[in-house]
Order: sequence, then structure tokens, then C-alpha cells
Amino acid sequence: MSGGAIFLCGFMGCGKSTIGKRLSRLTGRKFIDLDEYIVNKEGRTIPEIFASDGEEYFRRAETLALSEVPSGSVVACGGGAMLRAENAEIAARRGRIIFLDTPFSVCYERIKGDKNRPLAASRTEEQLHELYIQRAPLYRANSSLSIPADGTPEEMARKIAGMIR
Repeated sequence: MSGGAIFLCGFMGCGKSTIGKRLSRLTGRKFIDLDEYIVNKEGRTIPEIFASDGEEYFRRAETLALSEVPSGSVVACGGGAMLRAENAEIAARRGRIIFLDTPFSVCYERIKGDKNRPLAASRTEEQLHELYIQRAPLYRANSSLSIPADGTPEEMARKIAGMIR
């Protein structure tokens, strides 16, 4: 596992980027936020990508990005990245997928009103909760590890680092 990437997945606002940055520091691995990677490559924001080319285009960009990220890195995947079987297969071949199982109420508090998240900005709390319920089984099914994200970001990073050794 030492050379493979670590792909963190879970619902929007579950802590992938925050925990991923700490895990990166703890393990000496490069940190990559997949959404930022796509934004930098495309030269436009996620809302701009969704508005001009749609969600399907963005999902294809995620698939390509997953195959491009350097081996051995910690990757914070977007909330929808591991919902596609193709993406999960690419990530599983390239490393380990870890599902950060965070309660919806925690995720919602972090994402409500976030204009940079097109799926969150365009839905009510009830609609987002329904999306969370639909996605959770797919995150579990497409992950090699599932951990309750019930500690501080530092505690979670240490827990994951211990699990992947």
C-alpha cells in the first residue's frame, strides 16, 4: 500500500479535504483535492463547468482526473466521484478508497449556502438529505474501508494513518 494513492470519499461536507490535508502531512504524501485539480485543469470554476457543459461533462472530467493523479498521494474526491463504477474501479486499481461516514446533519451544516457546490446550492435540505440517503450505500460499496468520521480532523487523520500502515 505504500505506493498506492489514498482516495477519500463521502458526501459533500464530510471532511475529505480537511482530513486529507492533515493525513497528507502525517504520512508525507502529496495532497490533491480532485475538485481543485479539475478547476485548475479546466481554467474555470465548478459552477461554471456545470452551467456551460453540465454535470455529465464534469463527471467525465473526474474520471480522467482520477487516472492522472500521482501515485502515492492523498486524494480528496468530490462527493459524486465514487458513485460511478468506472471511477471506483480506477481508484481501487490505483490505491485504497476510504469512506468518511459523516452524519447528514454535520455535512449539511458545512455545505448549506455554499455557492461553489452546484448540487448543494440548488437543493433544499430535504432534497440534500434524500441525495445523502441514495449515495451512502454506494460510498460503502465502492470503498475498501469505511470509518465513522466522529473525531476532530487530526484524530481522523491519525486513525486513517494507523489503518493504512
